[in-house]
Amino acid sequence: MKDNDGGAVALDRIDLKILERLQANGRMTNQELADAVGLSASPCLSRVRRMERAGVITGYNTQIALSRICRHVDVVAAVTLKAHGPEDFELFENMVIAMRFVTECTKVSGPIDYLVHFVCPDISAYQMLSDELLLMGPKVGNLSSYIVLKTVKPNQGFALDGLLEQPVR
Repeated sequence: MKDNDGGAVALDRIDLKILERLQANGRMTNQELADAVGLSASPCLSRVRRMERAGVITGYNTQIALSRICRHVDVVAAVTLKAHGPEDFELFENMVIAMRFVTECTKVSGPIDYLVHFVCPDISAYQMLSDELLLMGPKVGNLSSYIVLKTVKPNQGFALDGLLEQPVR
């Protein structure tokens, strides 16, 4: 595995197996991971550490069934800015990064500029945040909110084998 001048990192089939297993269960022990991919523990850990250093593995997360521990409202907002200069995007992005109940923000192409995912304690908390975005002055042109009724397929990782451009070694 090596980094091609800051571009894509080349992975072999064992690296890919490691990533697939860790996506499915980031809590597995190194020994369990090594057994699953056909390596001994030391070379397996070495590969994991290399992928962490290269920025391929960026963290380990826990999925929480939020509805089992508290009431909340889940909202996806489509945001369009009035102006599209670099400073407008930077101002908006910095503001969203600082918002406590924003769980994800994605810049997209097309008639809207951003999709912002909020998970708030209630609808009034979301209303305060959406008002805050609209009060940015002339920067936000439109904000359309969509209450999430049901998550049909939560994020379960990437289909790595289908995303790689070239077959792995």
